Amino acid sequence: MKNNFLQEIFVSLALIVLLILFLNPFDFWMPNTLLIMMIAGLIVVFALFASFIWRENAKDERESFHKMMAGKFAFLAGAGGLIVGIIIQSLQHNLDGWLVAILGVMIFAKIIGLIYSRIKY
Repeated sequence: MKNNFLQEIFVSLALIVLLILFLNPFDFWMPNTLLIMMIAGLIVVFALFASFIWRENAKDERESFHKMMAGKFAFLAGAGGLIVGIIIQSLQHNLDGWLVAILGVMIFAKIIGLIYSRIKY
């Protein structure tokens, strides 16, 4: 359990670092080979991250509650960040459609998850 937790934290931090590098914070010119390697790394690390999330199993009600709360925090933080981005870009009259699309996908996935859980459990 503890080893799995540390692995999940490490993979999550690696994913955050890769995402920050995609913003090019050091203003280095990104050659195509480096960009392709970063994209491949992002896909691999995200697949590992998704596998941790998918394999989560609670052993008791308390642990189930903790995982549910973590999921709620993650969803609300992501949705809140997208809402802030939508508001800021709308005020600048330069709204990126990706922000709206991703928020829509998140909400749609939440609906599908609710339907799936009602049918499955």
